[in-house]
Formats: sequence, C-alpha cells, structure tokens
Amino acid sequence: MVSDPESPFVVGRVPFHPLQYFPLDPKYVVRATLERRPAPEEAYLRTNRDNQAVMRYIGDLVFSLGGETQRLRLYHAGEGVGTSVFVPFRDRTSGRESYGAGRYLTLELTETDEFELDFNRAFNPYCAYTDDFECPFPPAENDLAATIRAGEKVWAVERNPRSPSGAVLGRMRRSTSVATSTTSRTRRGSGKRTTGGRTPKRPR
Repeated sequence: MVSDPESPFVVGRVPFHPLQYFPLDPKYVVRATLERRPAPEEAYLRTNRDNQAVMRYIGDLVFSLGGETQRLRLYHAGEGVGTSVFVPFRDRTSGRESYGAGRYLTLELTETDEFELDFNRAFNPYCAYTDDFECPFPPAENDLAATIRAGEKVWAVERNPRSPSGAVLGRMRRSTSVATSTTSRTRRGSGKRTTGGRTPKRPR
C-alpha cells in the first residue's frame, strides 16, 4: 500500500505510518444469507464531499452475531466492478477505536446467496487517510448495535470523526483552512498587505 501508485498515501502524498488492526478473532467470522430484493434498487449513499454516490441495493445480509440477529444492506457499485459487492457498516467502535464514518467489507456474489462475513477483513475507505478520495458512507440501516473489535482500527486520531456528518464537516474545515492559507500566501507574494477583508483606514 505504501508504493502502490493508486494508494492514498501516494496519490495524496500522505506520510505513511503502519495501519493498525484488532487482533484476529474467529467469533467475528459468521455465515450470512442474502435476502435479495425482487430487483436491484437504485440507492444513494452520502459521501465525504456531501455528494450522493449512486449504488444498486441488492438485498440484506442476515446473520447472527453474539446471539443476536443482524442485517446489513449489500450494494453493487455499477459497471466496471463485475460481481464484486460491498457492505459499508458502522458499529459501536466507530468514532472511537475504528474510523467514525464507517468501514467496508467486500464480497463476490454467489449463486447460492450464502456468504462468509469475516469482519477481521474490514477496512477503512481511502478518505480515512486523505481528502483526495470520495467515499460513500454506510446508510443508517447499516449501523450495527454491536461492538465489532475486528478488522482495521482508526488510522489517525486527528482524522477520526465521530460520525459521517463529522467527516463531511471535517473535510470542509480542512478545505477552508487550505484555501485561506493559499490566499494569504498569494497576497503576501504580491506585495500587498492583507487586512482580513477590511478596508484599511487612511492614516491621519
């Protein structure tokens, strides 16, 4: 991931430090059955840029975790990804031990609609590392009332929002800060003095 040309650390020129993971735990490997929709439905997932990512809602994965029945919506991203589908989700570690806007699991569609969900393979979207990527967030239906201490942990405390809305606001603040800094440098470079947007008074 450090040297991959499509890595967020290469594209976003982000200083790399090792990714952190929860210890492997077999209790977070479960069997799930897909309850398909009569036909795939168009769905819109909010992104870190406050846009809407268009997906196809395939159906619900139903499984048991800790003795409780859980459901997660399964999505297909459209052309170019073949039979690959993904499950964006949040859980009770989100915004604390794991990335607050959610994590992903990827799967391949099967003819039997039976799947192995291995939460030890849960990973962060690229927008957890840099604002150069646009990432869809889990819908409210994929907020699990369970603690999933498996998979990838939060990468950096300063980039860990408490919620998807917090991720959007955080990106807006960083963008505003960069724009302000760039404008300030441009004004200084032009030899003109900036006055914070106010018209300077003529000296008496």
